[in-house]
Parts: sequence; structure tokens; C-alpha cells
Amino acid sequence: MKKFLLVAPKNRTVYNFRGDLLRAIQQCGYRTIVTGPNRDNVDRIEALDARFFEVPMNKNGVNVFADLRYLWRLWRLMEKEKPDVVLGYTIKPVIYGMIAAKLAGVRNRNAMITGAGYLFANKSFKASVLKMISFVLYKMGLGAATRVIFQNKDDEEEFVAHGLCKRSKCHVVNGSGVNMDKFVPSPYPKVPTFFMLSRMIYSKGVMDYLEAAKMVKEKYPDSRFMILGKIEAMQDGVSREEVSPYVEAGIVEHFPETDQIAKYYAQTSVFVLPTVYREGTPRVILEAMASARPIITTNTPGCKETVEEGQNGFFVPIHDAKALAEAMAYFVVHPEQVAKMGTRSLEICREKYEVSIINRRMMEIMDV
Repeated sequence: MKKFLLVAPKNRTVYNFRGDLLRAIQQCGYRTIVTGPNRDNVDRIEALDARFFEVPMNKNGVNVFADLRYLWRLWRLMEKEKPDVVLGYTIKPVIYGMIAAKLAGVRNRNAMITGAGYLFANKSFKASVLKMISFVLYKMGLGAATRVIFQNKDDEEEFVAHGLCKRSKCHVVNGSGVNMDKFVPSPYPKVPTFFMLSRMIYSKGVMDYLEAAKMVKEKYPDSRFMILGKIEAMQDGVSREEVSPYVEAGIVEHFPETDQIAKYYAQTSVFVLPTVYREGTPRVILEAMASARPIITTNTPGCKETVEEGQNGFFVPIHDAKALAEAMAYFVVHPEQVAKMGTRSLEICREKYEVSIINRRMMEIMDV
């Protein structure tokens, strides 16, 4: 039986975002194998009928020796398992996964760029240095790939322009797709409720959302604001001390990371993601669209494809809390627009982002 190996950066992304793809590949006669950096929730991955191998990786670290160990362990696994097809996604699985696959003699090597991320969004000196190093590594990793899959056209153009990969290798899909049986429309709440779901980092617009919520709450005290995400000590991370005043003042409700996301969309009137972070196509926006919710986001790569201005939501300028507050207040003043724009979100999602559409395209590109 042929083997398909998925090189993942985080275990929860496998069963949350790639489970439907793994099942589709299994139906084509492949045995599926997954690598992850630890043993968190391994049972959820094995429930997908996939074999799991722990390959430790520091996702945000810059220790060259740790990265070389990661490369070596991936190579040893591939030498042993001899997969027919490899797919890696996010920066380290892409770079080291593709190099390891080429060294192990895997002929079908696929790299998926799920967004340009922090390095392209942040303009600090540290980010500039890391960007230079990453460019060198990307050239090596993408040079070893047989195909490079992007989730929006802007990322493809930028990677090609910087010489990080050849255009002849490039393909574009509409994000990771969304399971529209799992995320479904539900009645809208009677109280205008806004929801942001993201990693708690500055470049996702977390502080902009909190400050905009404060502005709207002062004018419309009955409105409700939710934010869901784990506070972590990481590059670009927002601290608990910065979030706490908004929570303690009753402006926002902060919820921890969870796999039970659908119940939060069901409490939502409008989904908000005021990001400057270079997304591929934000999965959270697709989930909100499948749940028939209007979207407020920024006109940035990955996000701009999801919104028809004034039809299923609005664009706001990056790091502009006042404009974000005005966009949210619009739905408080015009509650009839929630259902109208939410219906259009659902239509767009069915046309472009339903997971089976995306998976068919992925499998065509990877030739599985």
C-alpha cells in the first residue's frame, strides 16, 4: 500500500484542519502517517486512522542545533517508512520536511505555505534579521520541493518575486477549506455580539479589537464582545496584563483555547479579525462564514478574498481601532444587516471554500 506522510507543526492542526484531507487521501488507497512535535492529543490523530510519530520541534525557536536535530529525525523517519508522498505545512515542516524528503529519495514532495506570517507583517529589526535568515532557508526548502501550494495569490507573487521558489512549481488553493457539516448556521443572538478568535498576538489585531470594543461598549452598553485565544510568551505576544483590564472592566469576555469552537460562533452576531498578520486564508473566517456570520476584517492577503465589501461584511484599515469600532457599531444600529450579510457569507463559503472542493484540488495538485 502506498504511504502519505504529513509533516505537521502542531498536533491540534492535524485533526482540526487536515482531518478531512487525510480521510480523502485514505480513500485513494494510501496509508497515512503524521509527524507532530509532541504527544498532545495523539488519540485524536490516531482516530483518523493515521499512524503517529513524535518528531520534537521548537516552532518559534531559532536554535540551529535543535533545527538540525529536527531535520535529522525527519530524514531517519522517511528513510525507515519510505513514503510515496510528503506534505509539509508552516515554515519549519516546509523547510526541513522538504530537505529531509529529498535526502530520503521521496519523489513527490509538497510544501504548503499557509501564510507569510509574522516575518512579513512585523517591521522590527529582529523580524528583519529573522526574515533574512528565513529567506535563505526557504530557498533551500522550497528548492527541494516538487510543488509549492499557496493559499492566496499575493503570497505566491511575493515568494516568486523574492526568488524563494520558481513559478513553475507554484499552485494556489482557497485556503484549507471548511467542513460545512461541522460549522452550520444557527439563530442569531438577541444581543449584538462580536467575536474574535485568534492567537493572542499584536499582529492579529488583538489590542485593536479590545480598544474598539471599549469604544462601542461606552456608546452601546448592551453589546457583547468575546475573544478566544491562548495567551503565550512568544514573539509578538500580547500579555495577560494587557488583556486583564478589559476583562475586569466587563468590556470583553476572554475564553481559553478549545476544540469546541462551533458553540462560540453560535453565540455570535458578527465575526471580527482585524489582522495585519500575513494569513494564508484564515480558517476562522471560513468557519464564521459557514456559520452564516458577517465578517469584519482587513484588506490584507488571505483576508481580502473572503469579503465582498458591504455584501457579507466590511474591511477596516489595519491598526485603526476607531474605524473598527465604527464598523461594529454599524451592526448595532442596523441589526437587520446581520442576517442579510450572514446569508451572503454562507453563499460565498459554499461556492469557494467547502472542504471537499479544496481537498479535490489539493489531491489533483499533489497527484494522489
